[in-house]
Amino acid sequence: MKKSGKGKVVRYNKWGYIFLIPFIVVYVVFQLIPLFNTVYNSLFENYRSGLTQIGPNFVGLNNFRKIFSNGDLLFYTRNTLIMWIMGFVPQIIVSLLLGAWFSDPSLRLKGQRFFKTVIYLPNLIMASAFAMLFFTLFSDSGPINSILVNAGLLSQPYKFMSHIWSTRWLVAFMNFVMWFGNTTILLMAGMMGIDTSLYEAAQVDGATSTQIFFRITLPLLRPILLYVMITSLIGGLQMFDVPQILTNGTGDPARNSMTLIMYLNKHLFSKNYGMGGALSVYLFVITGILSLIVFRINRIGNKN
Repeated sequence: MKKSGKGKVVRYNKWGYIFLIPFIVVYVVFQLIPLFNTVYNSLFENYRSGLTQIGPNFVGLNNFRKIFSNGDLLFYTRNTLIMWIMGFVPQIIVSLLLGAWFSDPSLRLKGQRFFKTVIYLPNLIMASAFAMLFFTLFSDSGPINSILVNAGLLSQPYKFMSHIWSTRWLVAFMNFVMWFGNTTILLMAGMMGIDTSLYEAAQVDGATSTQIFFRITLPLLRPILLYVMITSLIGGLQMFDVPQILTNGTGDPARNSMTLIMYLNKHLFSKNYGMGGALSVYLFVITGILSLIVFRINRIGNKN
């Protein structure tokens, strides 16, 4: 009887492995092999100079030395992180407030489904279309400048795309508008999963709404917040379409809106696969390091 039961377990496990095969095949073909191929290409000199193909010639770590030697890489990394932080901080604050508002049963808000749908809609719009819309709205002769000039707030049109911080704020604002709805839904789902008896007990003990939020809601939301932060960080480091379209691929003014992926795209566009591979490896490593830092901070917070 024992052998028969064990045989059934083995047979059932077999189907689990069979169902995993499509995922494993897709992962190996579209992620693992390209990853190793990128690392391999980063060790070679392989680019086109005019009509002449140079390489592939093995150069070891020379491509990595080149990308670090001129200082551009750290400059573009700083640009990317600045614009991500400028968009992420208001995103997480607004999402927490909206999530607490929508998930509070004592408020008995009407039309919740409508408002949830409205705040999620920008997430469904293509980033390129969103960037084109903002490019038109904030151009020198666009509707925003016309409104400000006609209202007497400005004497002449403000050149949003010609100033460093106005361009960065536009990129950050677009990322905020596109993603705060998705973050709100995630945080709200986490809040609705918290046992209501904890809130009732806190209210009986005389805790205020602020104390309940910071002492109960936030600590129990830590896993969701960690997920949101990691995914937002990865998405921020891969920021491309919004600043690419908004600045016409130049990263102006003075390349202060140039992101890492825009810099990578320039090497791939010029068919410099060696440098492109080195930049991709750097991006992979820096993403892993920053993610580990976030995990470490979260672990320290849990201990405290």
